[in-house]
Amino acid sequence: MYKVLYRKWRPQVFADVVGQPQVTITLKNELMAGRIAHAYLFTGSRGTGKTTCAKILAKAVNCLDLHDGDPCGNCEICRGIESGSVMDIVEIDAASNNGVDNIRMLREEANFTPAAAKYRVYIIDEVHMLSTGAFNALLKTLEEPPEHVIFILATTEVHKLPATILSRCQRFDFRRIPPQEIAGRLTYVAEQENAVLEEQAGLLLARLADGALRDALSLLDQCLGRSKQVTLEVVQETVGLVGRDHLFALSEAVRGHDSSSALETIDRLYNASKDMARLCEELSAHYRGLMLIKTMKDARGILAVPDDEFARMTKQALSTPLPEILHSLDTLQGALDKMYRGGDRRVEMEMALIKLCSPELDDSNAALVRRIEALERGIHRPGVSALKQAIPVAEEPTEPVLKETSEESSLQEVVSEQVAQASIAPPEISQTKKPLEEGAKRLAEWPEILRILKEYSVAISAAFTGSSAYVNGDYVLIDAKEMAFELLRKSAQRDKMREAIQQVTGRVYKLGPYRARKEEEAEVDPLLKLAGEAEEAGIPVTRT
Repeated sequence: MYKVLYRKWRPQVFADVVGQPQVTITLKNELMAGRIAHAYLFTGSRGTGKTTCAKILAKAVNCLDLHDGDPCGNCEICRGIESGSVMDIVEIDAASNNGVDNIRMLREEANFTPAAAKYRVYIIDEVHMLSTGAFNALLKTLEEPPEHVIFILATTEVHKLPATILSRCQRFDFRRIPPQEIAGRLTYVAEQENAVLEEQAGLLLARLADGALRDALSLLDQCLGRSKQVTLEVVQETVGLVGRDHLFALSEAVRGHDSSSALETIDRLYNASKDMARLCEELSAHYRGLMLIKTMKDARGILAVPDDEFARMTKQALSTPLPEILHSLDTLQGALDKMYRGGDRRVEMEMALIKLCSPELDDSNAALVRRIEALERGIHRPGVSALKQAIPVAEEPTEPVLKETSEESSLQEVVSEQVAQASIAPPEISQTKKPLEEGAKRLAEWPEILRILKEYSVAISAAFTGSSAYVNGDYVLIDAKEMAFELLRKSAQRDKMREAIQQVTGRVYKLGPYRARKEEEAEVDPLLKLAGEAEEAGIPVTRT
């Protein structure tokens, strides 16, 4: 009979357990030192190795030839436990054996000495399903069990366990396994099965598994039933995924307020038998990626996506305001909740996309924040033009320049007032000459930053007109006149400058003045200076 992959490739030693070194190393050290506890508690999300480690531990405590904390797998006890002939290892499913009578029977059996092994080991899975009476019946035995008994409790919901149970166990927390480690294990299993798993296909399976290696192996098993050459297309067709291009198309439709295009895309996907709940989950995950890119300095380590897709997401994130991303996430999560509560999945998906494309139809707080942000930036969008017309906005010149005397005097008054309020230069605006490092590059988005800054203060935008900026590590170095830097002495205006830079670039930078490695103006030759002074005094000078 065919054996599924997650059972066939279940680790037999601690060294084969993937992504849980905080558990396996500790258990191996305790076994080698002979420090065996009477009760263990394994907690964590599904598919992360709790039951697997429990079985390995049950073998290890009874193994006749322990190898560096790992069971040998060859002695009669290890072989008997593997085949099921050794009856001293008892696995109990607490979901179906959760009554007081079941625990009383367990207590009576625990008093008997093991038949073949050294320890009688009870593995109680999903222990949080036990009733209150069953917990009370287990409490005394768990606290002071016979010397030949070891309890291993496993649960995905540790918060449901009584504190009296938690205090009597040695607790180990299992983490979600990183996508890169899951993909590496899938590649190894595929090679052993004489199949080929592409790198991008492995990463996609790892993302879908959400940190659970068992789920990833089940998906790989399903894909191998379709083809021995597991490519990205094979995974998408087998699992029924929506291609990444459709996600970018939908998010661009939301960005452009094109509800017609979004509904046409949904119709094509629905006719292709794509599940709308899965589509909603994937689109929500896509916006989560945009949120991380928008708010973090480097989200590459968190998002397990190909390099070209990450570059594409970065470009989209930088052009999408954060309130729009958060509104999209909030709306899609609400639609997904309604889908799982019995609502028509296609209708819920279409309603969610219409709300995202037309935020004026949504009365939620996230939609209001998004619309207010659009008004503050002064960007014309469908559905908000009437509200904009209700707010009087003064006409401003397209390219503000400091030519007229009145404008210059007005700006000087602003500068003088702000200099008087803050006499100490802020630490972010260094007054020393900072040389431009190798690899620094010009900030191409600087005009866009000044345009956003103009909505906050025309004076600041005008002062920096004609300036340029460079990215140098964690600094944005601004090449402008000294008078422009005086405007940044006030903390509120510095913060606004940094916010504008973060809004466009998606990163948080420190500010500083730009100084080239070599000064642009060469020093005046002393002989030429002396000749000029002589000519002014009326002394004839012959120049060669």
